[in-house]
Amino acid sequence: MSDKDPWNAQIFAARISPHRSLTQQNFRLLLMIFCGACFFTALPFLLLGAWPIAGFMGLDVLLFWLAFRANFRAARAYEDVLVTPLELKLAKVSARGERAEWIWNPIWVRLVRQEDEDYGLQRVTLVSRDREVEVAGFLGPDARAEFAGRLSRALTEAKRGPRFS
Repeated sequence: MSDKDPWNAQIFAARISPHRSLTQQNFRLLLMIFCGACFFTALPFLLLGAWPIAGFMGLDVLLFWLAFRANFRAARAYEDVLVTPLELKLAKVSARGERAEWIWNPIWVRLVRQEDEDYGLQRVTLVSRDREVEVAGFLGPDARAEFAGRLSRALTEAKRGPRFS
């Protein structure tokens, strides 16, 4: 098969991953500032002989670090969506690296949207026969609506079939 094969032409491809505004480098800076604040807060108590306070401040630093570590680990998850005239592929990779894949014929797939009047698009689901899979769960309502619109247009184009000209 050549690269110009219309049956395998890529109509739509997207990788969806959780948004994290804090980089690793900025987290290190934040952690140093937090450690400094805890140290200077605990220092007077330590000098007055209330040393258990310093231990609890250290516990705060540990819990802070563990929470952000879990947050960064969760950010490794992603979803890949690929639409061609012959198939729709959805791959979900968890933060642990576990991969689940679904492959459908785009002709038989419906895109179902669950919207809330106040909060916007809450859920986007791909449905084919008795299989139902949520997609774009990482995104906020506005980004999810934009993604759903682009995926809907891609599915419509895939249902038309390949273009040979």
